[in-house]
Amino acid sequence: MSRKKGIMSEGFKEELAKELGFYDVVQKDGWGGIRARDAGNMVKLAVEKAQRQLVDKE
Repeated sequence: MSRKKGIMSEGFKEELAKELGFYDVVQKDGWGGIRARDAGNMVKLAVEKAQRQLVDKE
């Protein structure tokens, strides 16, 4: 069974991880090494950034 390709680009995920302070874990252990809480915070931050972009376009 193959995994679905992610929606977020690798660069964007790295940017979010750096902003949230756990990029060192990603470098050391890969994306599988982050905590579920960190993954949730990444999604939350990505949604907030997307919403801000939509507001800025208006």
